[in-house]
Amino acid sequence: VQLQAFGGGLVQAGGSLRLSCASSEHTFTSYNMAWFRQPPGKEREFVARISWSGDSTSYSDSVKGRFIISRDNAKSTVYLQMNSLKPEDTAVYYCAASGRGRVPKEYAYWGQGTLVTVSS
Repeated sequence: VQLQAFGGGLVQAGGSLRLSCASSEHTFTSYNMAWFRQPPGKEREFVARISWSGDSTSYSDSVKGRFIISRDNAKSTVYLQMNSLKPEDTAVYYCAASGRGRVPKEYAYWGQGTLVTVSS
């Protein structure tokens, strides 16, 4: 499964961004999807995940209540709406497919990453 993430950029603290992750393959609809992020100098960490049907979501404690993950299977796209952004949200954000949990190694397919920079 090929994934392409986009939508990152520079935003001031308190602002919003929406990330998108698109796939050109019809098998997208059968995969659970997730977003991870890797802050500068740190390990990759879980952000949010959504089931293949979209009826189940989960979030890390650091983004719960601020970020929303969603998907449009007709467009083979998953989204991450990020609100009330903080400088500590600065990271390269990756979308991933096929896993079930919060550990990066569970996911077989990865997008190329998109950089989000939040200025204070």
